[in-house]
Parts: sequence; structure tokens; C-alpha cells
Amino acid sequence: MNSDLKHWINANLQSQKGKTILVTGGNSGIGYYAALALAKVGADVIIAGRNAKRVDQAVRDIKAEGIEGSINAGIVDLASLKSVQEYAEQFRTKYSRLDVLINNAGVMMPPEGATEDGFESQFGINFIGHFALTGRLYDMLKSTPGSRVVTLSSIAHRGAQIDFDNLRLEKPYDTRREYYQSKLADIIFTLELGRRSDAKGDGVLSVACHPGFTKTELQRHLDPEILGKMTFMEAWQGALPTLVAVTGHVKSGDYFGPDGPGEMGGFPALGVIDGAALDAAVADRLWAVGEDVTGVVFP
Repeated sequence: MNSDLKHWINANLQSQKGKTILVTGGNSGIGYYAALALAKVGADVIIAGRNAKRVDQAVRDIKAEGIEGSINAGIVDLASLKSVQEYAEQFRTKYSRLDVLINNAGVMMPPEGATEDGFESQFGINFIGHFALTGRLYDMLKSTPGSRVVTLSSIAHRGAQIDFDNLRLEKPYDTRREYYQSKLADIIFTLELGRRSDAKGDGVLSVACHPGFTKTELQRHLDPEILGKMTFMEAWQGALPTLVAVTGHVKSGDYFGPDGPGEMGGFPALGVIDGAALDAAVADRLWAVGEDVTGVVFP
């Protein structure tokens, strides 16, 4: 384990023994380091991804670190609502509680493409897939005291808007615009889930975070020349806002990111949510879209 990460864990993380934590996309990048840290301090962690070989390798690597908790694999393709439903059903038969769901998996600025269900790939994976997974596991979260949903957004949500007429590639593809829209949808989802949980007294905290500028496989579709001019944190450091959102003293609607200039680098602190994420009418409409297209109504 990276010595800096080990030092941060020792200084900041309390025991998570007895907690069951599901991390989507936990086989690489910040999801991997979040899973590693949480298993290190005693949590029972499940890392879920679509590539069984890579997920199994991540499980082996984390076990080799001498963890106090446990680490297990799950296979789910967030680009397929059928896969999400099947995985949620499998999870419910295998586990009796869910303390934290970390909606971490995502894609960033790939070539034009659509999910199995016809959504632009970034919107479909980053938002729709996680909306469905959260909804299908929500009763488990409700029945687990002190549970949380932690959803990864991005500083790219700033200045974005939800174009309800362009969720299925109805307009010419713009890789950045579509990515920014998906990350705005994620933070709107976080805030709306928190409001709905609070209104019903469900006791499920909904928290968002972002990793700033962190070097991971997420940037594989970006121009190498542009990447060469940018300064990135290592993946372990980019995972720290996630760890604070999962383990810290938080309230629904909190949003954590790095504390440096522009929230691009540094150590975890509360971040700034763009005003576009605070529009209640947009949130209601986006939630209705989520329920309609997934067939998932939060209990």
C-alpha cells in the first residue's frame, strides 16, 4: 500500500468493522483505493464491475494487502438495466444489510455510443444505471441504521444543464457536453434523494463527492497532448473525498472534493455545488425520467 495512503488511513479512518459497503467500479482508480482503505479498516466490501477478470484481480490485490475486513466480487454492467436488476437480486439474496452504496463507476468523454437501453452512454451509465441500482437496493439501505448513498460527481457539473430533449443522442454528439450533463445529473440525484429520504424519515444519508483532477483510466479517451499539460493527483489521493463522504460526520446534500484552487487538487473539504443543481423543478423532472425509464420506484 502507498505509504501516504496508509498514513492518511491511520490518521483519519475509524474502524468500519461490521459494515457492508458496495462500490461500483471498485476494480480500478479511485474506486479501488476507496475499497482498499475501507477493507483495511474492517469493512466487508464488495467491488462490482462488468469485467469479471479485472474485478477478480482487484479482489486478489486487495486481499494481498492484509485487510482486517473482507473483499468480494460482484458483476454488473451499468449500461444494461437488465444486468442492474439481476445483480441487485443476487445482492439481496447474498447479503442481509447494506451500510453504504458508493455509486463510483463511470465513463468520461468516450466516442459516441449508446447503452443497451438506448441512452447516450455517459448519461446512461453515470446516472441511469446508478439510479436503477440505488432504487433496487433502497429498501436494504432503509433497513440498515445509519446507511448512506455516496455518488461521484465532478467539477465538470458546473455550467452544465439537463437537456431533456437530448438524453438518447437526439442531437449531434458533443463528448464534453454529454459528460458534463451526466455529472450534473449525478449531483441533482444526490440532492433529491436526500430530500426524499428526509421527507419520508427513511434515515438514508445521500452525499456527493468528486476527485478533482486525478489520474485514472477515466482519462483514456482524452487527448494525450492536453493531458500532458495538466497536473493530476494520484488515484489514492483522489479517493479521499469518497472516504470522507463514506465515513465522516456528514449530512445529506454535503459535497466533498479537494481543498485546493478550483477544487482540482488537495485534501478533502466541502465543495461548491453549482446553482444548476439546485433547481427543484429540474430535479423533479429528472427523477420522474429515472423512474419512468428504469421502472424503479423507490420504496
